[in-house]
Amino acid sequence: MIQQEDRSRLGMAKLFANISLEAVEHLFERCHTLGLERGEHLLEPGAANDHLYLILDGELRVYLSDRSLPEHAVLTTGDCVGEMSLIDGRGASALVLAAHYTRLLAMPHDVLWSLVDCSHGVARNLLAILAGRMRNDNLALVSSQTMSLEFEQATSVDALTGVHNRRWLLDAFPRAIARCERDGVATCLLVADIDHFRRYNEHFGHLAGDAVLRRVARQMADGLRAQDLVARYGGEEFLILLPQAELDEAQLIAERLRGLVAAGSAVETSGGVQGVTISCGVAQLQRGEGLDGLIARAEVMLHQAKERGRDRVEAA
Repeated sequence: MIQQEDRSRLGMAKLFANISLEAVEHLFERCHTLGLERGEHLLEPGAANDHLYLILDGELRVYLSDRSLPEHAVLTTGDCVGEMSLIDGRGASALVLAAHYTRLLAMPHDVLWSLVDCSHGVARNLLAILAGRMRNDNLALVSSQTMSLEFEQATSVDALTGVHNRRWLLDAFPRAIARCERDGVATCLLVADIDHFRRYNEHFGHLAGDAVLRRVARQMADGLRAQDLVARYGGEEFLILLPQAELDEAQLIAERLRGLVAAGSAVETSGGVQGVTISCGVAQLQRGEGLDGLIARAEVMLHQAKERGRDRVEAA
């Protein structure tokens, strides 16, 4: 039997919002109360369930798999749980346990459907509860995906310059190279290095050096084609993969980038306006060559550009 005190609590339940309990209270005789101690499980993922549970007093915590993940929802007096598995006839989709001592009204599935049949208000409330759960789940999904994207970006983007980092490069460049080889198109690699960057840092400070790195990275990224890939390889060195580019076209791209940096990277410092230039080495992928070999040959050209006066492009 349902105690009078519990009947008054049912009046506050979301399932019975704006409902006169007198018309349906005879169905409560087929329900029973249930007490859970702290930590005791009510539902477990995949377990069969044939009851809707209304919280009379206490608090339930919902976990999507196990307690190793953060709680998905907190349910308190007036909330219900178990409706989803009753409706689709499948096992429970989450772990539900008591946060502390909790009393519940256990409603058999046939009682719930009898309530729906005899009260349109109960049907509307049940739909509202389900819609609220779906909306909250959607928000949680969006939040989770956003966090995942933010984490992915944090691990693949260089925090200082905003272009991709070496970790991303070592994954993305080999895949792009394999795609070009499969399609039978030429691929070139451009290695760009900021001239006299260490001296610049020593004379004007690391904040000024950071500003130069950001500006050069942005200018090079803006000067590339849509299919080109750019990443900071380390320090003041950037690697740019140029798919679908023969060596002569890659040289033209490198010259364009060199000119953009030379024309637009002057930085005001305490010592006056300082110009910034880059040196570039370019190499075309050879048949059967991997990324390491391609980088090594492009860097030989970079060193040659440095030896020949800097602010220039050399190609293998």
